Amino acid sequence: MRKLKLILIAITLISGSAIAVEDKTYFKSEVAGSDLPFSDAVLVGDTLYISGKGGVIPGTRTVPEDPREEAHLLMEDFKVTLERVGMTMDDLVYVTIYCPDLRLYSGFNEVYREYFSKDFPPRAFVGSGPLLFGLRFEMQGIAVKAR
Repeated sequence: MRKLKLILIAITLISGSAIAVEDKTYFKSEVAGSDLPFSDAVLVGDTLYISGKGGVIPGTRTVPEDPREEAHLLMEDFKVTLERVGMTMDDLVYVTIYCPDLRLYSGFNEVYREYFSKDFPPRAFVGSGPLLFGLRFEMQGIAVKAR
């Protein structure tokens, strides 16, 4: 298998064809905090990759007491991130949600479904260990701008 990969790479180099790498635009939000070593999102062509986000009270790293409020804050943060590049929640093509307490699944879904006007993106709702800052939910996603 390794030999086949090397042959394919050699053919590509000899033929002069190459894969074009598009410009990347990185975004940092106030919610993420400037002291953390990651970007909030990166736009590559028409695709936006969104880092894991949690529903914290704006300007803090404090998680609200109510899980539903936390879910709303999380979804609003996602919505704002998408709007920064002219996208909507309906442009999401994949989402992963991490949650240390799977009993919160139904309540999260009630909030989640309020943020979409069309089909829901494919997703995984993953039972996890503890999340940073005491979060109950962390969500990451990929969105593609509709043409």
